[in-house]
Amino acid sequence: MIEVRQLRKEYPDLRKGSVVAIEDLSFRADPGQIFGLLGLNGAGKTTVLRILSTILAPTAGTARIGGYDVVESPESVRRQIGFVSNNLVGYERMSGKEMVAFFGRLHAMDEATLKSRMELIFDWLQIDDFKNVLGSKMSTGMKQKVSIARAIIHDPPVLIFDEATVGLDVLAARSLLKVIRELRDEGKCVIFSTHHMREAEYLCDHIAILNKGRIITEGSLESLRMESGQEDLEELFFQTVSSLDGISDGNSQVTVEGAG
Repeated sequence: MIEVRQLRKEYPDLRKGSVVAIEDLSFRADPGQIFGLLGLNGAGKTTVLRILSTILAPTAGTARIGGYDVVESPESVRRQIGFVSNNLVGYERMSGKEMVAFFGRLHAMDEATLKSRMELIFDWLQIDDFKNVLGSKMSTGMKQKVSIARAIIHDPPVLIFDEATVGLDVLAARSLLKVIRELRDEGKCVIFSTHHMREAEYLCDHIAILNKGRIITEGSLESLRMESGQEDLEELFFQTVSSLDGISDGNSQVTVEGAG
């Protein structure tokens, strides 16, 4: 479903000439799978997700979603994906119902299909109680549910979650993780970036750890544990990254961020 081959992205820099954000990056994510991206702040995860969602163009390499190249067929790729982040900026003067309908029309859904799909999603995500509340009056949890609804309104086969639980309270975050697992069980291909190791342990079928723009190890949680000899994912992550960067555990703290 998602095929990334030798992806490279570099940005211009006035002092250095250019800065490489990701380099020689290759991976595959399949339907019915939650693929986790983990790495320190600045590792390159957000750059990868922005390329997959056609926001950024790669400097070299290829990325294909559902058979469509992100550079050659960006409109077709956008029809294949739904993107959810922790950036909950929306249309403050629109109700949840109006926002989701607006996104459905952007995807050229006919009104009958849109209405039926909205009823199904609103019931599933328990949005009916606040579907007529304006964006400016919604809680963070409400806004995130509406963000999910508008991301899946066109029933895309691929869902991208970038730090989607940041800012949510415990109940709202737990509800979101449940939704993501249900989407996986429906056969969706899910890319999930997080800085919470417990979320990754709970959700991910396959995990890739990034460091300085490269995947340094990947596999199922079980295979990574066997390879490293560590049962705890946070310790596994720390040992993997610190072995390359010379980080000492001591009394220092490693900031494990999910955006980079």
